[in-house]
Amino acid sequence: MKNLLIKELRLSAIPLTYIFLTFALMTFIPGYPILCGAFFFCLGVFQSYQNSREANDILYSVLLPVSKRDVVKGKYLAAVVLQMVAFLLCAACTIVRMVLLSDAAVYKANALMAANLVYLAFVLLIFAAFNFFFIGGFFKTSYGVGKPFIVFIVVNFVVIGIAEALHHLPGLGWTNVLGFSNTGVQLMILAAAVIIYAAATIISCQISQNRFEKIDL
Repeated sequence: MKNLLIKELRLSAIPLTYIFLTFALMTFIPGYPILCGAFFFCLGVFQSYQNSREANDILYSVLLPVSKRDVVKGKYLAAVVLQMVAFLLCAACTIVRMVLLSDAAVYKANALMAANLVYLAFVLLIFAAFNFFFIGGFFKTSYGVGKPFIVFIVVNFVVIGIAEALHHLPGLGWTNVLGFSNTGVQLMILAAAVIIYAAATIISCQISQNRFEKIDL
């Protein structure tokens, strides 16, 4: 599995995917829906899948001395590794905003989502949606990327819409604090997002493994 993961990260993932990790810096943009940074990173992974399809990467992978279930697992592991790097970058930017920039006027006047632990929770939910709807959808056929990505886009912007509307609802203003207020409940939300991310990814991987075993390449 280690060799499969290295193959995915070095061969299947195109440079654009790594360049798109820099969209984590969108966390610093005031007056902008910063969760779009997570979407753009997913777009970079999508580009790798599109390129892999054109290069017959799936066929090449199944010709290796590994099982078809391991091929699927390798794809998911690579996605998780890249997503965790992106998440850590978003977390680093968020900490800077919470610690050093919480009193900045440009962020205080921002009507959109602030960078805090709730924001990080929604980043994980977007990644969970990508793994479940896009990667899971891809392995229905092992070549179709357009339809599952469109499904993911719809789900992604529903999630972003909910995140941006949440703090405008009565009694939920604490979801948009600039510093460390209400940290306890925000940590609970982040923990719930971690569980959802892990569950969605594991379930999607298992479903994809079962589907891929039935596909005649």
